[in-house]
Amino acid sequence: MGCLYSKGNVRFNVSEDTYITTEPETETETPSSQPSPLHQVKKILSARKIQAWWRGTLVRRTLLRAALSAWIIQCWWRKILAERQESKRLVILQWMVLETNACVLIQSWVRMLKVRHYYLRLCCAARVIQTSWRWHNCRTRGFFQGSYELEGHKLHLQLDIFLGSQVCRISDCISLPIKN
Repeated sequence: MGCLYSKGNVRFNVSEDTYITTEPETETETPSSQPSPLHQVKKILSARKIQAWWRGTLVRRTLLRAALSAWIIQCWWRKILAERQESKRLVILQWMVLETNACVLIQSWVRMLKVRHYYLRLCCAARVIQTSWRWHNCRTRGFFQGSYELEGHKLHLQLDIFLGSQVCRISDCISLPIKN
């Protein structure tokens, strides 16, 4: 079939299942001298061993290349999976940030409404206290109450001034200068 391995002056050829080794003839050899059959068997066995070693080397080289290729593919796939996982993690983190911001906003609104309700209650209580205090001040300081009537050119006026437990009444009739 062809030359599988060549080293020095020895060539190994394969034809079907038989291994044949041939050596080039040298000038010292005579054509009538033939190697012994034992010598032929040793050569064939040696050739088989060399061929087995070479084929094993080729197989190991192929397996190593296949293992390295598989390892490269596995590294690439792990990198892709890590990138996908990282992108999923970032999306989840963004959703968590949105949810957290929404929760904080709702909590701030609820707290604001509570504080506003409390403030309005305090304002109402302050109004009640102010009204009571003003009524008390008017009672203790005094206040005016009165009425008036207009008859022709005269104004009849009646005032009542309350100062604590004392009452002062003033009645007066004032003439008005009205021209005809």
